[in-house]
Amino acid sequence: MAKKKGGKGGPQGKKQRAPKKPSQLWKLYEVQGDKLIRKNRFSPKSPGDFMANHKDRTVCGKTGYTEYKKRD
Repeated sequence: MAKKKGGKGGPQGKKQRAPKKPSQLWKLYEVQGDKLIRKNRFSPKSPGDFMANHKDRTVCGKTGYTEYKKRD
């Protein structure tokens, strides 16, 4: 009689994950001559972290700090 395998593991229990996309941090910078210009703002709550630009707000992904843009 064959034994049942218990617990986690084995090829039948694993899901296939999509390949990880490389971060595109280089898109957040621009080179002008000898200077490196940042395109996005830094978060005031977490220095060194960028804020994401959305249509109606800018958001820090690390702290959740949000600034809403004024409507025209």
